[in-house]
Amino acid sequence: MNTNETTINELDTENTNNVSEHTHILEDGTVVTHTHDHSHPHHHENTKAVLNRMSRAIGHMESIKRMVEDGRDCSEVLIQIAAVRSAINNIGKIILEDHINHCIVDAVETGDKKALEDLNEAIEKFVK
Repeated sequence: MNTNETTINELDTENTNNVSEHTHILEDGTVVTHTHDHSHPHHHENTKAVLNRMSRAIGHMESIKRMVEDGRDCSEVLIQIAAVRSAINNIGKIILEDHINHCIVDAVETGDKKALEDLNEAIEKFVK
């Protein structure tokens, strides 16, 4: 999937073999499905903090939308967008750190090279 494409709907399923299937329905109606083989459960210590931060970022974006609707000064809107972008980047850093500390440690212990390849791909997309 191109990073410029917008996902408007995502459906996740996971079977008993720890293979989860993600179906993305793009704005133009294109359906993209891919799978991930997860050989470990996804229970992370920072899940609650990540969800709380995401909720705050979503609320912040909603307030920025109201600023635009109200015709607020463009520089004020841009400053607020920068704040949300920073918050989202920090959420990503927490997820990445948690992933490395748990999933990647498990992958190294079990010799799961695919998890390391997936990590490299995720980091590449995250830092763009």
